Amino acid sequence: MQFMRSLIFSASMIVATVLISLLLLLCAPLPFRLRSRAARIYAVYVIGTLKTLCGVNYQVKGLENIPEGAAIIFSKHQSTWETYALQLLFPSQVWVLKRELMWVPFFGWGMAMLKPISIDRSSGRKAIKQIITQGRARLDAGIWVTVFPEGTRITPGTYKRWGMGGAILAEESAYPIVPVAHNAGEFWGRREFVKRPGTIQLVIGPVIETRGRKAAEINAEAENWMRTTMAEISDVEKNNLNGSAKTE
Repeated sequence: MQFMRSLIFSASMIVATVLISLLLLLCAPLPFRLRSRAARIYAVYVIGTLKTLCGVNYQVKGLENIPEGAAIIFSKHQSTWETYALQLLFPSQVWVLKRELMWVPFFGWGMAMLKPISIDRSSGRKAIKQIITQGRARLDAGIWVTVFPEGTRITPGTYKRWGMGGAILAEESAYPIVPVAHNAGEFWGRREFVKRPGTIQLVIGPVIETRGRKAAEINAEAENWMRTTMAEISDVEKNNLNGSAKTE
């Protein structure tokens, strides 16, 4: 039954992706914020359909931590889910993403209309410079910037070394960071077709001030908060900790 529900959900997502991509292309002459609102409708549809068909709901803590002005979001990246949920929780935003995503038919075309910071991750300093230049321009225009410091979706309970691009942007621009932890990968897993019913836990952390601080220090504080919070909300990480404790 859950397989069929997931199949219907995936089929509906494909249709919705094609339609929203065509709509965004038609909206190309319009201001960014209007295009962003159109994309938000798509996010509402995906999150709502996921709940209705697959029984995947979510709960949010820390909404009071969202600041008034633009900021940089440092989000855990376990699933496709968070790319939609963040659009519902935060103001208009752009994402730092790998440029290969822009080549995906329909999806990439629509994404291009939303002013992403698409980088070649193999280009090193050139990519960092692009993040700083374009990221600061977006932030100065009042647009939030979403960064996934792990760079790619990570299986629950595992960790990958954080990239420095987002932290360097924070150091250079002095805009604050808002960390976001969640356990979406336990319900909508990376490369997993069947969606597991349940309630995703998402936590918005306290603002991390960055003015006058170095990127390494900023990254360390954000990552420490992320690890601590994930240990509190993730069943997988709790089990890992309990297993380690028994071994010792």
